Amino acid sequence: MAEPSSPAAAPPAPTDAEREDALDRMLTRLALAEDARLAPLLARVLPYAITSLASPAASVRKLVSLTTPPPSPDSIQHEPVMEILSHINKRVKHRPEILLPMLDLWKIYTESASSSIVRNFCIVYIEMAFERLPSEEKGNIAPDLLINISNVPSQHQGIILRLVSKAIGECNARKVDDTIASKYRSISGSDDGLVFADFGFHTILYQTPSQGIGCPAGLSLAQADRVTGKLPLKGDTLTSRKLGILNVLEAMQLASEIVYPIYLAGASDSQESVTKRGDELLKRKASTANLEDPKLIKKLFTLFNGTASAENIAAELKVAPAPSSLRVRLMSVFCRSIAAANAFPYTLQCIFGCIYGSGTTSRLKQLGMEFTVWVFKHAVMDQLKLIGPVILSGILRSLDGSSTTEADSTGRDVKIFAYQAIGLLASRMPNLFSNKTEMAVRLFTALRLEDQSLRLTIQEAATSLATAYKGASKVVLKDLEALLLENSQVEQIEVRFSAVRWATTLYDMRHCPSRYICMLGASDVKLDIREMALTGLNLLNDESQSSTIAIDFNYPDVVEILDYIYSQEPQLLHSNDHRQGKLLFPPKTFLAMIKFLMKCFEASGSPDLSQEDPSHSPVAKMCVVLEHAMSYEGSSELHALALKSLVDISSRQPKLVSSRYANRLHWLRTLLSHVDSDAREAAARLLGIASSALSSSAALNLLSELTSTLDPNHSPRFEIYHGSLCAIGYVTACCLKESYIHEELVEKVVDILVKVVESEGSTLASIAMESLGHIGLRCALPSISRNSSAAAVLTVLHERLTKLLSENDTKAIQKILVSLGHISWNELSFSHLKIALDLIFGLARSKVEDVLFASAEALSFIWGEVPVTADVILETNFASLSQATNFLTGDAPQLGSKNLGKSSSCEEARAMAREEIINKLFDTLIYSSRKEERCAGTVCLVSLTMYCGRHPKILELLPQIQEAFSHLIGDSNELTQDLASQGMSIVYELGDASMKGQLVHALVNTLTGAAKKKKAIKLMEDSEVFQEGTIGSNPTGGKLSTYKELCSLANEMGQPDLIYKFMDLANYQAALNSKRGAAFGFSKIAKQAGEALQPHLHTLIPRLVRYQYDPDKNIQDSMGHIWKLIVADPKKAIDEHYDIIVEDLLVQSGSRLWRSREASCLALADIIQGRRYSQVSKHLRKIWTITFRVMDDIKETVRNAGDSLCRAVSSLTIRLCDVSLTNASDAKETMNIVLPYLLSEGILSKVSSVQKASISLVMKLAKGAGTALRPHLSELVSCMLECLSSLEDQRLNYVEMHAGSAGIQTEKLDSLRVAVAKDSPMWETLDICIKVVDTNSLELLIPRLAQMVRSAVGLNTRVGVASFITLLVQKVMINIKPYTSMSLKLLYTAVLEERSSAAKRAFASSCAAVLKYASQSQAQKLIEDTASLHLGEKNSQLSGAVLIKSYLSNAADVISGYNAVVIPVIFSSRFDDDKETSALYGELWEDVPSSERVTLQLYLPEIVSLLCDCMSSSSWAGKRKSAKATKNLCDALGEPFSAHYHNILKSLLKELPGRFWEGKDAVLDALASLCSCCHVAITAEDSTMPTVILNAVCAACSRKPKLYREAAFSCLQKVIMAFKDPGFFNSVFPMLCEVSNQSVIFKTRASSSLTTAADEQDESAIVSVSLDKVLNCAASSISIALPQDIIHHKKSILEVLLNSLSPEEGWQVKLSSFLCIKEVCYKFLKSDGSTTWPQGTDDLVQEMYHSVASKVVDSIRLVKIAQVHIAASECLLELIKLYRDFPLTERREAMFEGELIQLCESEKSEQAKALLKQCLTALKDLTGVTMVMG
Repeated sequence: MAEPSSPAAAPPAPTDAEREDALDRMLTRLALAEDARLAPLLARVLPYAITSLASPAASVRKLVSLTTPPPSPDSIQHEPVMEILSHINKRVKHRPEILLPMLDLWKIYTESASSSIVRNFCIVYIEMAFERLPSEEKGNIAPDLLINISNVPSQHQGIILRLVSKAIGECNARKVDDTIASKYRSISGSDDGLVFADFGFHTILYQTPSQGIGCPAGLSLAQADRVTGKLPLKGDTLTSRKLGILNVLEAMQLASEIVYPIYLAGASDSQESVTKRGDELLKRKASTANLEDPKLIKKLFTLFNGTASAENIAAELKVAPAPSSLRVRLMSVFCRSIAAANAFPYTLQCIFGCIYGSGTTSRLKQLGMEFTVWVFKHAVMDQLKLIGPVILSGILRSLDGSSTTEADSTGRDVKIFAYQAIGLLASRMPNLFSNKTEMAVRLFTALRLEDQSLRLTIQEAATSLATAYKGASKVVLKDLEALLLENSQVEQIEVRFSAVRWATTLYDMRHCPSRYICMLGASDVKLDIREMALTGLNLLNDESQSSTIAIDFNYPDVVEILDYIYSQEPQLLHSNDHRQGKLLFPPKTFLAMIKFLMKCFEASGSPDLSQEDPSHSPVAKMCVVLEHAMSYEGSSELHALALKSLVDISSRQPKLVSSRYANRLHWLRTLLSHVDSDAREAAARLLGIASSALSSSAALNLLSELTSTLDPNHSPRFEIYHGSLCAIGYVTACCLKESYIHEELVEKVVDILVKVVESEGSTLASIAMESLGHIGLRCALPSISRNSSAAAVLTVLHERLTKLLSENDTKAIQKILVSLGHISWNELSFSHLKIALDLIFGLARSKVEDVLFASAEALSFIWGEVPVTADVILETNFASLSQATNFLTGDAPQLGSKNLGKSSSCEEARAMAREEIINKLFDTLIYSSRKEERCAGTVCLVSLTMYCGRHPKILELLPQIQEAFSHLIGDSNELTQDLASQGMSIVYELGDASMKGQLVHALVNTLTGAAKKKKAIKLMEDSEVFQEGTIGSNPTGGKLSTYKELCSLANEMGQPDLIYKFMDLANYQAALNSKRGAAFGFSKIAKQAGEALQPHLHTLIPRLVRYQYDPDKNIQDSMGHIWKLIVADPKKAIDEHYDIIVEDLLVQSGSRLWRSREASCLALADIIQGRRYSQVSKHLRKIWTITFRVMDDIKETVRNAGDSLCRAVSSLTIRLCDVSLTNASDAKETMNIVLPYLLSEGILSKVSSVQKASISLVMKLAKGAGTALRPHLSELVSCMLECLSSLEDQRLNYVEMHAGSAGIQTEKLDSLRVAVAKDSPMWETLDICIKVVDTNSLELLIPRLAQMVRSAVGLNTRVGVASFITLLVQKVMINIKPYTSMSLKLLYTAVLEERSSAAKRAFASSCAAVLKYASQSQAQKLIEDTASLHLGEKNSQLSGAVLIKSYLSNAADVISGYNAVVIPVIFSSRFDDDKETSALYGELWEDVPSSERVTLQLYLPEIVSLLCDCMSSSSWAGKRKSAKATKNLCDALGEPFSAHYHNILKSLLKELPGRFWEGKDAVLDALASLCSCCHVAITAEDSTMPTVILNAVCAACSRKPKLYREAAFSCLQKVIMAFKDPGFFNSVFPMLCEVSNQSVIFKTRASSSLTTAADEQDESAIVSVSLDKVLNCAASSISIALPQDIIHHKKSILEVLLNSLSPEEGWQVKLSSFLCIKEVCYKFLKSDGSTTWPQGTDDLVQEMYHSVASKVVDSIRLVKIAQVHIAASECLLELIKLYRDFPLTERREAMFEGELIQLCESEKSEQAKALLKQCLTALKDLTGVTMVMG
């Protein structure tokens, strides 16, 4: 009966009766089958039985199970099927070794026609069958089970998935084979892959639950049961399954979003191996997952939160939250996903789960707060409005529940994130906080109470919260005022900082309480708080701000701020003696308060300030505050500021202030002795103001009191003297103004002051001169009496003033100079003015800038019409004209036409003075050869132009002034240059339209280098040409700056013409200075020039662009300022003039001036960025040329600029060549421009920086160029390959030259060099080239590569060429076929000619790669040529080995057809004499896939043929190799070699007789092996052949060379043993006996010393063979000899044995002798009782026992080697046995028994001792012998 194996294979459907019959027979066969044969039977029965369940017949269709249901009326004949399945269950249940037909069952299950009942039974038996499969088979089947699993019922899905996971755990825990991986990968894109991934996810999450916990974390009960089935998974089983699933999922290459949760769960597993693997996959495979994917984020949140709280889910389906370790990782993921921040309501659940969840930890709390910060930062506003208040309440509850002294670092981190979250929420949802002050109070309280480590975070949160209160109601802001004021003075720094920050953030400048807080903060110990407070008061940069700027701020009303200050400090109302009182505020607070109040006072322009009650007016309150500041506790700075502020107030309210202090003169007079000079001067000024409110008599009394302090009879303290001198001037001037004083008194006061000038030092003398000047502002100084005559003051003081002005007291000189101007204010006499002018111009060479400005101010006063009055100078805080106008740092003043100065009554004297000034300036100073005089002249001319610019004489001189300034803008002195530039702007303002046009034109010409030639200046000896140090020093170390020093140096060097080069340098420097000065002046004029500049822009813009990058920072700044002024839209201007700018920069990049080259490079680098191809195409080649040129510039800074330009143009080129960023045609054109230039000029440049940049750029171009690279492939590849060697580090060449002496192997060094080269950018570029190669490219590329194969030099280049060809062939494959013939010839030749092993291997690999696509004839020729190389010299042999190895590796399918050619060569060459060659071929032999024996049998004819050819060759090395291979062949094959021995045997026998050559002993070894394995065939074919062989070997034994002769004896022994011909004994033994005797004779004669040296040499050659070899042959011949032959030669045998046992012989000889003795014994011991021994046998036995045995005993006694003792004991035992057992007629007594007993007792070797005991026992067993005890 033939049952079908499956329904599909069944014949036409059987009837029900047939099926029942078949089932009955199956049951019978099952019952009768033994267990061992059950599996094959089940393979047929089980599928048939299960498919029978689908039968429509009721008798067959009964549900089969282990419990049989009650029979139904129509189910009478179902019993066979049920019995079959029940029987199967019982038989196989406990016999897991019985296999079930898994594949047949699975086929039935997957058939669409299968019914549900069939599938249900199938799945049961599939599970049972799968468990019984071998692990490897499970692994192969598992992927197939997943196909279509998404359509399987859920219950079946679980079973199948568990089977698959079990197989994965067993087979794939370490790795997944590629074949299996491809199967899994086939389902990765379907629903089946998702089902498996989901199950794998649940498996990874599964942890063995502990007792009492029913559901693992992260899973539901249903999911856990689906993973485990019936029993929980534990230990290594679970770990291996997880690892296997991770490996399989990696192989499936699923989307990152699918595997991300799985790998994340794996990385959080409890098992270290799973964690490590999961973490690795997470980083390597899932790092690209899109964390903004809503589905992924939802899945992760479900994993984190679980669904336990959901109400509409069944209990067994509720998922528990993930374990803590996984939740921690999930939180870090959420904090990187914006989608997670917007996943409501999961976000809320997550945060509250972290903070308040039942299983939360401190780490989760911390991460929850961190996530809160993330949510507040990134959540959309609509969601934030929903969750913000809820989360905020949770945060506050968390903070309320924590301790302020919490020491846990995690707890601190939780708080940090909590406060950060509050800050972020405040910035995004201010309305949550702005309605009440609770949060502000909380944060300020936390700042005071929390630990120091938290305060910075709380402070940041408080800063963010401040913005939330900006729009708060007035009530809230009012409450915050008190909070801030309270916290502004606490101990904690952070609290004070936040209070001041809130005050400056929440409130504007008009808010009085906040400004008061800032005043308090101005005295804080922390710098940042002080600065913030001063910023809030607009006082941080107060010194650099002019009063006009301050008015722009919206300051509070002075009345309000004063009232608030008075309310905060009521003690200000007590206005008693403030000097004695306590300072009410810290000094710095007072300073800030006064400054701020003065700004408020200046800003409050209300005219009603003085209309109130004077005692309560703001002025009075201000005065009270300032008077309080005068307390003794105050600083000098504070006192000076307070007094100056009183002066400022008096300048606005003179009557109120003068009347207030007219009654407090005593207080003011005490301040005249203040320690601070500024305070004394302010007090003196204030005293002068107050004196205006005095009566005439009171004022004169005051003046009298002041002059009395200057009494020379008692000298007061310096401060009193100084203060009195100041006050005298101010009070006298005030009295003159009010006409209180008569001329005599004025003369008296002037005389007193003149005496002070004459008698006191420079400080007091300068104060006295200042007072004289103040008096001179009110009237012309009267003449004083000197030597009975009246003289003018300046005449009297001329000599004294000259001396004072020559001293070094700069401040005193300034005061004296200014006082000269003041004195000249009302002077009537030109002679007096001339004295003043002489004194002023006498300081023209001063290098002190302040002195020069003071001189210029004095000249302005002398000129007249200065913009100040005497009242301004005397009654305000006026210091000087220069400080008042600030013209050095500010803009030129807008001069009006109104003359503010006081006109002189004598215009003639003033006009003469003006002429004197003009002559001095234009004739002497401005065009002087001394830079100091030029600087002084410039300062004076600018001052006159600025302060007296509307004077007619100045207007008349404007052209001359303009020319002077144009000349001075090129001065080397920066001050001269700056002032000349500013002067030009003033001239522009003052001049008419014509002059303005001329000025603009001149400045443009200067900037563009087209200025007219300047006025020549005659150089004097001491004229400074260069600044000191500019061009170094002279050879002796002296200075080298003046004209005289330069001329001396030129003469000393013998090159007088060198002075012209020095002057050229000086002119160049002057040109640079002119440009800078012109730029500065231009910037002033450009504001007003307007349209006048437009025609010049075409010329200006290219220059301005370049000058903005000039190395001189000053020129940069100046030109940058001009650029901003004249160019409204820089981008548009550059675009419009782009070509002109680039052309100019390219020209200047090659300038002879390094400044121009450097600036042009930097400008060009900036201007080309972001440009399109159309803009740069015409310039690109030139730009690259310039770039490489400046990168090799002689000056380092220019080279650095060139590097910057190279980076910029490289970036531009890369972008233009990248087809993803640029149009393909433009990219191609750019490549055509740039790449050839880089290859020809860049990479081949001798400049290393150019080389590196070119290589790097070429690599980047190749990456982005794509197909645009193809036209340039041949040049690019060739260049890159050549660069592999040419750009190699030269140190490697040095190492190669000295490798031998350093002990470095050349091959290893070559490999290292090649490895380094393949890691270079050049090789990376070659890889890119390979990717874009196409068929058309080969036409140009292959010939270029062929040329390089022929002629390329350098190891790296040659290896690179070979490797590139290999990669190229792999890329183009069959398209290389047209070029195979040429390529194979070239590459084959290259392998042969190459000396480097690395290059040889590389060319061999490329040759093998081409071979794959060669025609059959080409392949055959190449392989045959390669095989023939083994016959050549060493290089050819090595080349052949390398080629064959490459063929086997890279062209195995081709070479497999030529194994008959290759295998014999590999086999024979393994035995080459050269170790390197034999090792290479040995490796090849190891790589042969089949076993050695099989391979040899398969190719035996070819191998034999090759060996015979080699043996017959003329090369001794070939003969040796063939002989060694023959021996190995015989040893390996044995008897199967017999069929092919003929030719080999002939070759060997033919080779033996001839001339001896080194290594010929190998022939004997081969012959011995051949006889051993083929003796049967040899004898059978020719019975005489053994004798022939024996004779040949015996002849060899007579040869003289020792090694050869020893090999011959060894061969003789093997031949004898192989053929076992008894006749050999008679042929061989006589010869052996003769050799033995000769050896004995030689040794005897040698010991007797009777022979000559020549005789010894001849005889030693004869007996050169070791005696042990001879004895071994003798033993072999004895073993095969007939007894009668032995008896025939018994005398010779005994002689040989006795000679060999003599003491003179070595122990190895004795061992061989023992072997011979034993063979003799064995020969005569083999007797069955009927043997008839030849005559003389008894004698031999007797002689052996009595003669030989005693010698053996002597050997035991004499030789102390255990091995000898054992062998001798064995030999002795055999001798005794022979003597005992041989049928002798008479036995004599042994004489060695006693000695034997002693030896036995002293023997140390246990084995020898045991044998000796046996000998003694055998001796006792001897019969017929009387034992004699000795």
